Amino acid sequence: MIPNPQSFRVHDVRAFPVVRVLIGGQETGYAAQWICEMDLLVALGRPFVLLFDGDRGEEAHEDRKLRGQWLKRNKDALQAVCRGMISIEPDAQARAVLAARAEITVKAFGIPMAVVPSAAEAEAHVREQLGEQV
Repeated sequence: MIPNPQSFRVHDVRAFPVVRVLIGGQETGYAAQWICEMDLLVALGRPFVLLFDGDRGEEAHEDRKLRGQWLKRNKDALQAVCRGMISIEPDAQARAVLAARAEITVKAFGIPMAVVPSAAEAEAHVREQLGEQV
C-alpha cells in the first residue's frame, strides 16, 4: 500500500507508480525529508519511475551531499525498484545540459534516465519503463 500522500513533501506519490519529484524551491535542509520519503518508496518494493518536471533551482551543498550519501548506500535497493528517471525540459539548450548530466547519473547508479521536451514524451517513456503497470 502507498503511504499517505499527504506525508510526502518532496515527492508527489498520488499517481504512483509515477512519482513526481517536487524539486523547485526546496528549502535548505530538505534532504532529511527526501531521505525519509525515498526510504518509504524503496521499502514498498514496488516498481516506480521518478519524474522531474520544472525548475530544478539551486540545491544547498549539504542537501546535495546527504542525498549523494543516501544514493551510494542504497544504490542496489533503488535499482531494484526504480525503473527509470525522466526529466521534462522544453528548452533545447537546457535539455542538452541535462542529457550530459544524465549520462553520468546512469553510469553512477545504473538506472535509465531520459531527458525529453514534453509531458507527452515523458508519458511514452513511463509506459516503456513500467510496462503494463500504468
